[in-house]
Amino acid sequence: MLRAFFLVIVTLVAAGSAQAAGDIDTCRNKDAEPVARLAACETVIADNKMPAKARAGALAVRGEALIKKRDYDGGIAAYTAAIDLVPDNAGYINMRGLAYSSKGDDERALADYAQSSKLQPNFSSPHNNRALIFMRQGDLQRALTELDSAVRLANNDASRYNHRFNRGRVQTYRKQYDAALADFAEAKKINPDAPQVAAYRCITYTEIRKFDEAIADCNVALAHTPNSVYAMTSRGNVYLAKGDLDAALKDYNEALKINPNNIRARANRGKVFEKRGDLVGARSEYRSASAALTKFDDIDAAIARRFAKERLAALTAAAPASSGPRKVALIVGNSAYKNVQPLANPARDAKLIASTLRDLGFATVTLAPDLTRDRFFAALHEFGTQAEKADWAVVYYAGHGMEIGGVNYLIPTDAKLAADRDAETQAVALEQLIAAVSGARKLRLVILDACRDNPFEKNMQRTIALKLVNKGFSNIEPEAGFMVVYAAKHGETALDGDSVNSPFATVLARELKTPKVEVRKLFDIVRDDVWTMTKRAQQPFTYGSPPGREDFYFVAEK
Repeated sequence: MLRAFFLVIVTLVAAGSAQAAGDIDTCRNKDAEPVARLAACETVIADNKMPAKARAGALAVRGEALIKKRDYDGGIAAYTAAIDLVPDNAGYINMRGLAYSSKGDDERALADYAQSSKLQPNFSSPHNNRALIFMRQGDLQRALTELDSAVRLANNDASRYNHRFNRGRVQTYRKQYDAALADFAEAKKINPDAPQVAAYRCITYTEIRKFDEAIADCNVALAHTPNSVYAMTSRGNVYLAKGDLDAALKDYNEALKINPNNIRARANRGKVFEKRGDLVGARSEYRSASAALTKFDDIDAAIARRFAKERLAALTAAAPASSGPRKVALIVGNSAYKNVQPLANPARDAKLIASTLRDLGFATVTLAPDLTRDRFFAALHEFGTQAEKADWAVVYYAGHGMEIGGVNYLIPTDAKLAADRDAETQAVALEQLIAAVSGARKLRLVILDACRDNPFEKNMQRTIALKLVNKGFSNIEPEAGFMVVYAAKHGETALDGDSVNSPFATVLARELKTPKVEVRKLFDIVRDDVWTMTKRAQQPFTYGSPPGREDFYFVAEK
């Protein structure tokens, strides 16, 4: 009997060992079905009896998956745990550096890349990744030095291809066009069917004014990915360089139909307007391209944003003296959603705030209810033109809003959002509201009563490209001189309440009318009163601040 008992134990241990080995094998198998692989890795991570190297490998798989979803903090945590288990793994340290870089923390990224290279001197990837940071920062000589090392150290075709076309990009920016074309040619030999060479070589040919070759390359990239905003904008740049403004504008317009938030297309459309003498239109596009709430841009977006800021500064005249502050406001209330349950309060809240601001003497108050995507962008464009002539510019938005993939979006009434990645093309990035108020001379204020639960969450597909956040907005750091007020703190949701208007709108409308309350203190009072009214269920939050040398009052005196 005792022997049989021990046989059972031995059998169970053997079965457990076999299962554990199977989980390790599945976790290590890069060709395994992704969901099954991640599940196996999570099992390995949870088993403290697993070998340290096995658990570290599983954590690395988790980290890579999180980075692909743009959950960079989660990726950093996973790779840090892996490094704690296996401190000398250069690959894990390099990948953590990539996560740091992707969230805009270049200092920590460079430190990780340096440590990775120290541990494994013949590892090409840290050199390539350092080069990408230097490219983004505009330090092209250091980028080239790193890519020279990456090309020399590359030990497989994927790396050779990647490092070659990146060096070709750097050489293009350095105006070393023959060297750039040579690198693109070598990259194409390694991987003839990959689209990156055509997409980037199009830019090189444009720079050396080989326009037929440039258009041919852009067309190849578009044939591979017909809705590529990057390739479409690049082809527009070819036409712009040729002097064919109509063809350039057509491509930029088409790119912005696909993704109206795209920085590069906005900046380049601004060039067309500037060349045509439409300086109002040019400034509007440059504002849209230059407003930033995230610390990270990819290389081409960073270049476009720098250019837009430079041109906007050059085209913006000094503010004329005025006898009194001219105040303008855009009030948006999105209630009539077409693809999810409509909201009752936003339309009513928008009317309340619009009426309040009119009573307070704002020069213009534009009430814009139930905006579709295209109407939303048109309203922001028109308001941005008004804001240029004003001292105060205020945008109030009520409706659905959420963070997806690290970007805060306002949701138009016609949005479908079948997948999380659709937000980039169907919704309005918060940066666009910042851009709309940015032309005002003094107070630039955005108020968002939009921190509700994600209504698309049940049916929204989670893709490999974006992280989905189901509640409210993320934390932001607006530039100096901007004030952004959330109805609920980042990561939390706002309440509609039981009355005609939401708690936030009710308190805001009341406090706006209170005499001699400076705007900073006003929103502190709004926060406290909403906190009390909702029995500590909702806490408004303010990010940024208006210019510090002046006080701002909605009602200056009794």
